[in-house]
Amino acid sequence: MKYSQIKDLYKTIFKSYDKPSLEEHIKKIIELDRFLPYSSTFFCITNTQDLSFEYISKNFKSCLGLDPKIMKNQGMRYFWSRIHPDDLDNWLSALNQLMEFTMTSIAEKDREKANYTWNFRFKNADGVYVNIVQNTTPLAFDSSDKPIIGLAHYTVLHPEIKLPITASAKLLNENNEYETIYFNNVSQKLLKGGITHRERDVIRLLVLDYSSKDISEKLNISPHTVDTHRRNILKKLKISSTGELIGMLKMNRSLI
Repeated sequence: MKYSQIKDLYKTIFKSYDKPSLEEHIKKIIELDRFLPYSSTFFCITNTQDLSFEYISKNFKSCLGLDPKIMKNQGMRYFWSRIHPDDLDNWLSALNQLMEFTMTSIAEKDREKANYTWNFRFKNADGVYVNIVQNTTPLAFDSSDKPIIGLAHYTVLHPEIKLPITASAKLLNENNEYETIYFNNVSQKLLKGGITHRERDVIRLLVLDYSSKDISEKLNISPHTVDTHRRNILKKLKISSTGELIGMLKMNRSLI
C-alpha cells in the first residue's frame, strides 16, 4: 500500500476540524519521562490531525534502535513505512472499526474514559519485524467528540511470537476499573463470517495466488461465478480488498 493511500485512509478515520491546546498536559507527561526506567516499552503523544508526534519518549531508541529525531521530523509517514506490509490493511481496518464503534456505541460523556489496544509488526533498526502492542488513551477530542490527540504506549515483543491481529476498546467502570466493551480478532473473521464451503474453496485457492480464471478451472465453475464469490466473501467479512483477505490468511493458515 502506498503512503498516499495510507494517509488518505488514516485521515478519513480521524477526520476533524479543530485542534485543542494541550501544552500543559503534554509538558507534565514529558517531565515524567525523565524519571521512568529503561524497559521494553516506550510512549508517544500522537496528533492525528497533523499526522505527527508531539513527543517520543527516551525508550524509543533503546526498544527499536531507531533515531527518535527522524520519527519526530517525518511524523507518521515514517512510522507507517516500518509497519509490516502484510499488516497495513488489517491495522487500518482495525482503526476504522474502533473509531466507528466509538462514535456509535460510546456515549460522548464517556469517551474520555476509553482506552484502545491493537497490534502489528514493526521493523526495527536491524531490519527485524518485532511485534508491537499499542495501547492508546485519548487526551483530547474535536467538536464531534472524536479522539484526535492520544497518549500511546508501545510494548515491544519478540519477533518469533505469533500474534493474531486484534483490536479492543475498554471503558472505566464505576469502580474505576477497565472493562472490555469491544474486541475484534481479525484472524478469526472466517470463523464468524458465515462463509460457505464453496467460498472456502475459493479462499484456499486465492491464498495460493490463483487467478479467477485458474480457480474457475479448478472448481469447474465460470470466472463470473468466482468473481461473485469473491465479492460476497469481502462483503461478509467486511474487508475492502482481496489483498487484505490473503494477508490475513497467510499469517493464519489454520483458519482455512
